[in-house]
Amino acid sequence: MSDGPAARRGPGDPWGGVRPFSIKTKLGALVVISVLITTGLSMIAVHTKTELRFITVFSMIATLLITQFVAHSLTAPLDDMNTVARSISRGDYTRRVRENRWDELGDLAHTINLMADELEAQDRQRKELVANVSHELRTPIAGLRAVLENIVDGISAADPETMRTALKQTERLGRLVETLLDLSRLDNGVVPLRKRRFEVWPYLSGVLKEANMVASARASLATGSGSHTRTDVHLHLDVSPPELTAHADPERIHQVVANLIDNAVKHSPPHGRVTVKARRGPAPESLDLEVLDEGPGIPESEWHRVFERFNRGAVSAPHGPGSDGGTGLGLAIARWAVDLHGGRIGVAESQRGCRIQVTLPGLPSLPS
Repeated sequence: MSDGPAARRGPGDPWGGVRPFSIKTKLGALVVISVLITTGLSMIAVHTKTELRFITVFSMIATLLITQFVAHSLTAPLDDMNTVARSISRGDYTRRVRENRWDELGDLAHTINLMADELEAQDRQRKELVANVSHELRTPIAGLRAVLENIVDGISAADPETMRTALKQTERLGRLVETLLDLSRLDNGVVPLRKRRFEVWPYLSGVLKEANMVASARASLATGSGSHTRTDVHLHLDVSPPELTAHADPERIHQVVANLIDNAVKHSPPHGRVTVKARRGPAPESLDLEVLDEGPGIPESEWHRVFERFNRGAVSAPHGPGSDGGTGLGLAIARWAVDLHGGRIGVAESQRGCRIQVTLPGLPSLPS
């Protein structure tokens, strides 16, 4: 959408902030024109010795005509805006107000159109979320139901192998519900940030050890819960300087790093390597993180969609052995956790595999 009238005004406005087509200007011009008409007709009456009552009638008619013209130009856009607003209130976000004015009503039309765009995007995301959640929930529920029906019908015995299959589907369902709850809390802003200063090396080392332990536990149970069960991928930590510290919420950053590692391991080749790098950022206690893998990488055309919910990428055979592809929610949760800190997360260029960068702002800057 093109910029509205308000966006086309700047500090270099030759009118010095006075808008030649504003409503105030039009109303002022209406008063001036009415006075000029009355004064002009009065002078004509004096020179032509016309009766004053005729001049008064002519002045009133001329003034009313001009006032009607100005009033129509002001009320017609309001009718259009009212129609569009009623459509939005009924759930129709496709209609837009014409932006063909250079006054305050033009600014209002631009704002209404922006609001309609946002509501339309949110409505589309809501519908996609419901459809995707329904699809994701259907798979483990159908698998669990099939296992239980086989047991009830006597087709399968309730032996450990069959129950492990049921446990696999149950854990996958539980993992999906858990990630949806996390995402809902982040969306609603009910997850408070508890920022504190911490040492980066021991903190990230603990996150990597936990990731290895969880993957080993899942692999021993042969359960798929939307997270990887691979133990062949080597996790490497690179922190410089070793005494590096940061100021953030450790629990939320744990979500970010754990989800990025989980995603990188899923896409790694057999016996691949995932590297977590940490460097000092430009601001005090700020932090620059990178997670690199050796997988097929992400096409640049897909970079903007990586952190969308339920997005699993468009590369061919993206998931390594021991991975069911996940739910497509991990990176979305990572993005929201970074956004809560006021940081940035995105895909960066890499000669091999995928490289995701995270920037955390650290301590707030003091006003000068």
